[in-house]
Amino acid sequence: MNNRKNTAIHILLLFGALWMLLPFFWMFSTSLKTQMEALKFPPSLFPARLMFINYLEAFRQVDFSRYFLNTIIMTFGTTFLVFVTSSLAAYAFARLRFPLRDFFFSLFLAMMMIPMPVYLVPSYVILSRFGWIDTFLALIVPWGANVFSIFLLRQHFRTLPQELFDAAKIDGLSHIQILRRIVLPLSKPVLITVGIFQIVANWNSFLWPLIVTHSDSMRTIQTGLAYFAQAESTNYPLLCAASVFITAPLIILYFIMQKQIMESFTRSGLKE
Repeated sequence: MNNRKNTAIHILLLFGALWMLLPFFWMFSTSLKTQMEALKFPPSLFPARLMFINYLEAFRQVDFSRYFLNTIIMTFGTTFLVFVTSSLAAYAFARLRFPLRDFFFSLFLAMMMIPMPVYLVPSYVILSRFGWIDTFLALIVPWGANVFSIFLLRQHFRTLPQELFDAAKIDGLSHIQILRRIVLPLSKPVLITVGIFQIVANWNSFLWPLIVTHSDSMRTIQTGLAYFAQAESTNYPLLCAASVFITAPLIILYFIMQKQIMESFTRSGLKE
């Protein structure tokens, strides 16, 4: 009875997995078809002739290399800032004692409940007065602190033995030295988790780059794809080819860091 139940569950999971992969397969298959074959009805599952030239043509149509470079700068710049600010804030909330510490931490957590459209306009006005619109500063600095990353690191820092901190204080280390020499080396799995979340979020970011960038030279990969979709709205093979090589870096990242990503989702369920 249990074997039949397990078989039924496995079949259901397999069906669900294939259903989830179908859009990606369809995108990849369409990217290798001719324009006529992509519009044919009923549609074919596999391309009759592999048109790898669609990838070269999509890359030639717009400056995707520039968009990739902008996205890489934005992604790694933001991730680095999040590492710095989150580590410092998490250490303070986990290991320092100051008045109203738990109250301020609750305020930090409450910020996660504020939807993005509420602070879009004030943020744009502030950056406009700084003269940062259409620059990398506007893409990176506003996202240099992340409440969820602070929460995740703080929970991990609280699990470290108090004896480590007592021994470090006896040796005369300052809080910054304790953080840099002891806490961060013991927190590599959590730091990798934070990094993965930040890279995926920034690579897929669309609304904020669309608002704060105006020139073609400052577009990111997602906004560039949106403009490319407007220009080539009926050329489905080129659109799918562009979507494939934009998605490819994250898929490669997933296969390289599959174990850490699975642990990330497990750790995201931590509760205080």
